Amino acid sequence: MRFRSIALGAVSLFLLASLSGTGLAQQTRPQSDQTPIQRLEIMRSKLESMRRSLDNAIAAMNARDTGGTKGKASADDPRERLRSLNKEAGSLLSEVTDLRGKQDRSEKYDVSSLDGLETSVADLNTRVQAGLQTTAGERTAGAATSSSAHTTKKKKGRFLGLFGGGGEDKYAELTGTVAPGRDRVLFEEAATQIRKGSHETGRLLFNTIITTYPDSQYLPLAKLAIADSFYLEGTTSSLIQAATAYQDWLTFFPTDPLADDAMLKVAESEMRQMGLSDRDITHARKAEQRLKALLQQFPRTGLRTQVEERLRQTQENLALHNLQVARFYYEARYRRTGLGLKGTKDRLREIIEKYPYFCLMDEVIFRYGVTYQEEEEPDEAAKYFQQIVRDYPNSQYVEKAREQLNVIGAPIPDPDPIKKNQPECPNLSFTQNLLQQVTGNSGVTVDKDGILISKGDKGNDLIDKAIQNAGQLPSNETPLAPVQRTAPARNPPPATGNPGPARPRTTAPTTTNPAPSATPTATPKP
Repeated sequence: MRFRSIALGAVSLFLLASLSGTGLAQQTRPQSDQTPIQRLEIMRSKLESMRRSLDNAIAAMNARDTGGTKGKASADDPRERLRSLNKEAGSLLSEVTDLRGKQDRSEKYDVSSLDGLETSVADLNTRVQAGLQTTAGERTAGAATSSSAHTTKKKKGRFLGLFGGGGEDKYAELTGTVAPGRDRVLFEEAATQIRKGSHETGRLLFNTIITTYPDSQYLPLAKLAIADSFYLEGTTSSLIQAATAYQDWLTFFPTDPLADDAMLKVAESEMRQMGLSDRDITHARKAEQRLKALLQQFPRTGLRTQVEERLRQTQENLALHNLQVARFYYEARYRRTGLGLKGTKDRLREIIEKYPYFCLMDEVIFRYGVTYQEEEEPDEAAKYFQQIVRDYPNSQYVEKAREQLNVIGAPIPDPDPIKKNQPECPNLSFTQNLLQQVTGNSGVTVDKDGILISKGDKGNDLIDKAIQNAGQLPSNETPLAPVQRTAPARNPPPATGNPGPARPRTTAPTTTNPAPSATPTATPKP
């Protein structure tokens, strides 16, 4: 019996430790806002891009076999390192494909495995980029040999499974050999392909500059153009990668004159994924955070007018979400069960404190006054009813506020004559509202052009000016860099209002659907 008690106690301790470890793992596991399908698609895209770059590099090196009669490559052959990375990428891609298949078939699997896969893909990407850069010299030394080999194989089929087969394959020569001035040719061709909608091809060419020409003048622009390509592509998966790519570019070039443009694109990538206010507001919250950070970091940015307009629209979406929740708490819960008044009050208070320019603020203030009346605090309620009569003379809640003031016995103020001319909130027609509900479009104003490249060949993009000036913008096209805040200000800049002093731009920005690519903004630093 004693032995049995000891055994049961040991088993209990083991189970308790296992459960504790599991709980700790769940608490420390990184959380993601994307769905499993989105996460798998992003990993698949990254792994396929890595494999194409590695195949390209291996083909370009074309080193001689020195490993014996069986034709095996020497262990010192740089190709072996790249082949090992390629094999690892293929293995991870198989795992991603397997999980995607289970997801499509609605089979059960451990969702936590996605976290481990994402970590492995990120680690492999770091090693692949390092391997490609360290073997750039080997590819340069073997350029003549590689060129000859590619010439022989041009007509045998598709190159890397990406470009068309048959006939002369110009991309095989561009990406398979290293030569002076080749980075400019790659840059021009990549920009052309992205404008044609061949985003994957353009990214491969830009990535060749990054991994093969580490000292190129075009390298910073190539990194930024890759982010632009994802943004122009516009799918949900692409927008997620665009935000990440812009943020990575900011990590490398935080003080570049285009830093404020890149921060705005990060926010706009989130805004383009925003849904209606009665749906998930995760992207709206992220966009608000990005826009506020931009104004705080660059208070004198020339993009301030655009940023404030984006911020106003984003906050309108967030405030409307809170109001809809407050209506539900009050109408569906408090009226029926007597519960939910605190939730109503908290949501309304958040709108009043965070979003003072909300279009439906008259309804918010009136409902907030009603919550005080329900809590039998007539003096506090009267303050908000008086505010409705005084500051919102055109509101539909004025008469209701007057009635409540009469019930309380509080004085009724005169309406502010200036507030009588304030514009009313725009109302959507039945058709517009139905279309929004069906499409789930939040209706925010977002520029769908990239920083360097715009949709179509407009011929006046920043990337055109950079090509004409060997990877740099001409000095007469370059405005001053945005001034970063060096110390916290006592009064942070407001979310809306008149913009402060801005850095000069040769073309004045527009407030609705501006085109940064058509407005010369900065000279990227090499």
